[in-house]
Formats: sequence, structure tokens, C-alpha cells
Amino acid sequence: MEPLVESYNLIELEHQHGAHDYHPIPAVLERGEGVFLWDVEGKKYYDFLSAYSAVNQGHCHPRIVKAIQDQAQTLTLTSRAFHNNKLGEYMKYVTDYFGFERLLPSNTGAEAVEAAIKITRKWGYTKKNIPENQAEIVVCEQNFHGRTSTIISFSSDSGSRQHFGPHASGFISIPYNDIDALEKTLQNHPNVAGFLVEPIQGEAGVYTPDPDFIRKARALCSHYNVLLMADEIQTGIGRTGALLAVCGNCDCSGSCERQEATYIRPDVLILGKAISGGTYPVSAVLCDAEIMEVIQPGQHGSTFGGNPMACTVAKEALEVIRDEKLTQNARKLGIKFRNAMQSYIDSSSIVLSVRGRGLLNAIVINDSEESKTAWNICLKLMENGLLAKPTHGNIIRFAPPLVMTEAQLDDCISIITKTLIEFEP
Repeated sequence: MEPLVESYNLIELEHQHGAHDYHPIPAVLERGEGVFLWDVEGKKYYDFLSAYSAVNQGHCHPRIVKAIQDQAQTLTLTSRAFHNNKLGEYMKYVTDYFGFERLLPSNTGAEAVEAAIKITRKWGYTKKNIPENQAEIVVCEQNFHGRTSTIISFSSDSGSRQHFGPHASGFISIPYNDIDALEKTLQNHPNVAGFLVEPIQGEAGVYTPDPDFIRKARALCSHYNVLLMADEIQTGIGRTGALLAVCGNCDCSGSCERQEATYIRPDVLILGKAISGGTYPVSAVLCDAEIMEVIQPGQHGSTFGGNPMACTVAKEALEVIRDEKLTQNARKLGIKFRNAMQSYIDSSSIVLSVRGRGLLNAIVINDSEESKTAWNICLKLMENGLLAKPTHGNIIRFAPPLVMTEAQLDDCISIITKTLIEFEP
């Protein structure tokens, strides 16, 4: 499928003058509103990726846009060399919202993961009395926590690791959703400071663990005095039908650990993406004071972290999630979507399964990871007015903005099933 002339020219400009670090679907987008995107030729699409779950509140949400406009005319950046009038109230709002005592502000998800690793290591040395330079962090195979030099050191993806070494040490990798492997590791490695885990592995293909995996991991971490580090950069902020994926089916915000038996409280919570509604790079690490106090002045920082724009935008974006009940909407529509997909799969040869939670879902295509089938399906979906993208070759992730209505979802289900039928043998 060849892009039209204007799109082709813009794609060529990227190809000629940019690093070739992505392989995008050939749609050149110029405008977004709610669940919709428009390309430079004016074609309208349903967005079924939400910028990897950053745009939970929908594109260009008017409340968030107004917050940006108002703050941009007042003060954008001071650096942390000085205080600003937005940071303190933002920190209080977010810590209350998620039920933690302290927040470290940053910009990108990978940056927040790096900060969480530093906090956890120093906690291990100063609180758990691990010998210097011997702290270890347990991670899961097929993880995706970012692409910085430290993070790729414990990636299972050869493309992320190969030729980028030497790799950082201090990480132990275990199979995802294997509680026995975690227990054995903690038993045999007394210098483990933390267990870094995605409650659902999004980039790996929306792998959802056993219902009790995170709960049992929480118990093991508590028993062995290890910090449970939850990477909710993609799964958090309502995406899975709960405020956090570790919340199970909880509706509430902030104090849900006191109200819902399903809540599993991590020691370290890592947030990004939808915390700003996809309008501005914002991320954060949250934990209680006993952990966060290990970081002292000069030991970590960011010129843009905690800037007035970021604080204002993120606070408004979180209020939109709560005010518009987007968490509950994600849960309701997610059930509808998976039921519809399963109904199709029951008589399908091209789709093997559907999995997910809330509005973070994926279908597994009946072909190898090396095949082009899933890619070609996504090209046909684009032609039919819906944007999605494969992951791991034969898996298509579906993650629309949480502002989607039931009628819009019905329309999308129709587009998806119509497209899949074209690929049935």
C-alpha cells in the first residue's frame, strides 16, 4: 500500500534526514480530537494505539489544552534551582491521588525507571545493608522498561542489546508470571534490593499474568525485605479498567488500598505516558518517605523535571480521568471488546486468541513472528479507517483512548472483523 503524494514526501523527508530507529505504519498524521486522527490528506481514522497508552484522555482534550495554554503564558521553566508555585501542590495532589508519601518528578518513562533503579539500589545499601556495589534487582524476561543503556542491559530483545554493550550488571532475569522462580531467586540471592515488574507486559504482547501473581510477588518481597517496583507507565492511569493495574478491579483513586481487598500496594510506583494525557513529557516515581529519603540534594535531578508546565498539565490530566470516570469506561468497554473478539475467534482461522484487561488488549495472529501477516492486517485496518500496530511480529495491540463511546467501539469492532475476514483462508 503506497502512501499518497504529500504523505510520501513527508515520509521521505524523515527517511533522508532522520535516524532510522522506527518502522511506522505509513500514516502521516496532522490533527487529533478525542478518539480520532486525521492525516495530511484529510482521511479520518480511529486511533487504536493511543500513542502507546499515553493518550488515555483522548487527543487534544480541551481541559488539558486550556491548562497548557494558560500556563504557557505565565511560566514554563525555572529548573529546580528555584522553587515554583506549581510543584508543591502537584506533588501533594499526585501523592494523595495514588496513596504515597513522596514523588520524584521526571520527564520520560525510561528516565523514571532509571530513577527508580537508583532509589532502590541506594535503599538496598543504606537501609538493607547490602554490601556496596553488590545490590541486585530481579527483572522479568520479555520486559520492556525503556531503551537507555542501563535498561537494555536486562532486556530480552536482542535488537535492543546487541552491539550496545558493555552491559550493566546487577540484574537477575526470571520468567514472567513464574512465582516459583521469584521465590527461588530471593531465597538464593540475599543482596536483592528490588523486583521490577510490569503488572501486564504491554510491549511483549499484552501478556497478563495469573490473577494471583502480583499478590504472591508482593508477599515474597515483603518476606525477603525486597522493594516491589511496579512499572505502570503503560498500564496505569485507568488503562486496564483500574486506576493502576495492581488495583485489580478497584474503582477508587488514592486511598484504594484502604477500601479494596484487590489492591496490591507496590513499594515503588513508576508512572508516565497518560499522566499528562499525551500532551507533554511527564513521568514520576512515587514511594513513601522511608524509601525516598535516601535521595539527597545533588544525587539525582532533571532540568525539566517538575517544571510548572508539566505540573499543571499532569494535575489536569489526572482530574479528567477521575471526573469523566474513564477508568470505569475502560473496564466496561474492555469486556465488550474481548467478548466480541472471542465471538469472532470461535470461527476464525486467522486469529488464535484475544487477551488483555480494560482497554489494553491484543489479538494473536495465526502465523509466525517473522511473517508479515499482522503487519499487512494493520495496513488494511489503516485503509479501512483504524490505526493499530503489530508487536512481536504476530500480535496486534488494541488500545484506544479511554474516552471512546460504546457506539464508537461497535464501529471499531465492525472495522476490525471486516478486515480480519479478508485474511481468512
